[in-house]
Amino acid sequence: MRSQQRFVLFVFLLFLQFCSSISTSNPHPEFPCKPHHHNSYPFCNTSLPITTRAQSLLSLLTLPEKIQQLTNNFTGIKRLGIPAYEWWSESLHGIATNGPGVSFSGTIPSATNFPQVLGTVASFNRSLWFSIGSAIAVEARAMYNVGQAGLTFWAPTINIFRDPRWGRGQETPGEDPMVASAYAVEFVRGFQGGKWKGQRRDGSGWKRVLKGDDGSERLMVSACCKHFNAYDLEKWHNFSRYSFNAVVSKQDLEDTYQPPFRSCIQQGKASCLMCSYNAINGVPACARGDLLQKARSEWDFNGYITSDCDAVATVFEYQNYTKTAEDAIADVLKAGTDINCGTYMLRNTKSAIEKGKVKEADIDRALLNLFLVQLRLGLFDGDPRKGKFGKLGPQDVCNSKHKTLALEAARQGIVLLKNDKKFLPLDKNVVNSIAVIGPMANNASLLGGGYTGIPCNPKSLSEGFQAYIKKTSYAKGCFNVSCDFDNGFDEAVRTAKEADFVILVAGLDLSQETEDHDRVSLLLPGKQKALVSSVAAASKKPVILVLTGGGPLDVSFAEEDPCIASILWIGYPGEAGGKALAEVIFGDYNPGGRLPITWYPEAFTGIPMNDMNLRADPSRDYPGRTYRFYTGHRVYGFGQGLSYTNYTYKFLSAPNKISLSGSLKSDSSKNVLHEVGDELGFIHIDEVESCNSLRFSVQISVMNLGDMDGSHVVMLFSEVPKKFKGTPVKQLVGFNRVHTLSHGSTKTSILVDPCQHLSFANDHGKMILPLGKHKLMLGDLEHFISIETD
Repeated sequence: MRSQQRFVLFVFLLFLQFCSSISTSNPHPEFPCKPHHHNSYPFCNTSLPITTRAQSLLSLLTLPEKIQQLTNNFTGIKRLGIPAYEWWSESLHGIATNGPGVSFSGTIPSATNFPQVLGTVASFNRSLWFSIGSAIAVEARAMYNVGQAGLTFWAPTINIFRDPRWGRGQETPGEDPMVASAYAVEFVRGFQGGKWKGQRRDGSGWKRVLKGDDGSERLMVSACCKHFNAYDLEKWHNFSRYSFNAVVSKQDLEDTYQPPFRSCIQQGKASCLMCSYNAINGVPACARGDLLQKARSEWDFNGYITSDCDAVATVFEYQNYTKTAEDAIADVLKAGTDINCGTYMLRNTKSAIEKGKVKEADIDRALLNLFLVQLRLGLFDGDPRKGKFGKLGPQDVCNSKHKTLALEAARQGIVLLKNDKKFLPLDKNVVNSIAVIGPMANNASLLGGGYTGIPCNPKSLSEGFQAYIKKTSYAKGCFNVSCDFDNGFDEAVRTAKEADFVILVAGLDLSQETEDHDRVSLLLPGKQKALVSSVAAASKKPVILVLTGGGPLDVSFAEEDPCIASILWIGYPGEAGGKALAEVIFGDYNPGGRLPITWYPEAFTGIPMNDMNLRADPSRDYPGRTYRFYTGHRVYGFGQGLSYTNYTYKFLSAPNKISLSGSLKSDSSKNVLHEVGDELGFIHIDEVESCNSLRFSVQISVMNLGDMDGSHVVMLFSEVPKKFKGTPVKQLVGFNRVHTLSHGSTKTSILVDPCQHLSFANDHGKMILPLGKHKLMLGDLEHFISIETD
């Protein structure tokens, strides 16, 4: 009998262990509205409008429970069956470890690591950007379903890459507001659950597909446009992002800093906006009620506004904008900030109420915005495993589709900057040996860039080459990227001398550029330049130089050195970067990437980083910033990028004249035509009745003259009549990435909206459309369009 009891007990313990193992290997998130004790609340009733449900939830909370919601790390309300929730998860170019909402300690140990944003944007491919956003969303939902992530992700970063020294420029879509806007729209649409339907005339191809039972727009996951606004300095000299006051002109704010955020909200329909650390013209960004409310009242923002982490504390403690902590809480809440990343509001809001600085209604307004987003995500719809995305799980993370997409993104983002005498591609059938030199070449962990998670199956650059050439040797040359010493140079030179071909990998990693760390120089770090030159001089043949990192580099020496035949920029190419680079170098992929930023010379570092002005000012020897306004020397220009083939263009059709007759608002009391000198010079955009009626398409033929197929980025620029102060040198009108066959032609079209693409802001921050001849530029081709009033 005892032995039988022991056997039963043994079987029972085995059963418990089995159940425990199932629970451990298949965890799931805690969720509110569980049957049968907590699903009878009106906020759990999915047949009610989500606004009604949000207001119901709000009405059930006590004041302490409301205050408890004002932090990213909400601890839950047990009496209502509402579990803890972490608002802060990150997904810049794949699910990242930066936010506490994400964990890789579970059934999902890794996630697809796509190229850092700047490299992805170098593809100039809208459908690729959309697909990456969509793929990351699938992995985010899958990780949520096993309790390893939240549903609110604080990406994308869409600030303008204004200064080449900025440590976080790598995270951005570059320096052009039109490109940054397009990236923001496509990434957010893909990420929040849109569906690509093929590209339309306006360049987009998205259709919203998620609707709730009550007709409300639902979300697969929530995207957040950050950092609003004019944030692009970490730590430079005595300036810190926590206390920096960005002095920005109305002109620059309107036509450069603001457009990506406006597009992210208006067209992308982002459900979150993050206010930045810095002040803007003396007022902390999270307390700029005029800007935050503009997003809601003019751009129809439907979502919540979060502070950057501890950006509420900085209002008082770093910027000294308020006299007390309670005043800081009052200012940001009344300005429109809804939640604080950090605990400052959690710790100080009660005191602010007691002192009469904050009213409970201020908190209610904020919480309503938070609850509406959570309801759109389905967080109060019951068991998520029974919902629309409930079947997503470990099988949907790091799958073959996503890994293939990461490889394609890395391929498309590689930029060929120099290729003397068509040195590349190499013929793998005649190459017996290669040497790979440089501290980044054999370390896959350096290829991710900032805000990276744990990649699926990363390969180093050296491993990528070994798949083509078995006899691949490696030498670091420098101990690390800082390259403070040259004691590895001799080994690198010996290794180079013994190989048929040499590939040098130089540039930046996160020790040189990252959050809270700006660069002070645009040169290669430490003794890297000496390493490159020494190895190039010793090599049997000219070498190939591969540049890593996000920030521009002054590599004028390499551009001029005949011993360096080819230069490629790969950015931070992600987990598939090694394979993608090898495919390009050995000709299995024809490079087509373009630089999304200007590469300045080292002399540019004499320009104060804290000067936010974009327009050039000759009176003080200020050369301006970004290709739209910069008047100085360039190492490489915005949009620069070579191919293994040559292309020519033809304008197939474009109008010669655009008449504003009938398109202006018929207000007889208002003279809508404004003079410049003795001429009728411009109209204000807000005086146009219908901008859509002025749109036109430019039809273009692209001819591939070479022996290789390839994808090619078509970029159409405009130049406005030079009559006005602050006129851009040129600006991008539109772009398409098209596939071309060897010795074949393909057609494409770019939709031009004169109100958007042929305009700029005047001194007062008003968008104006100049009259007269506008020049469209396509490579070396020019086409003139006259904008007239009759």
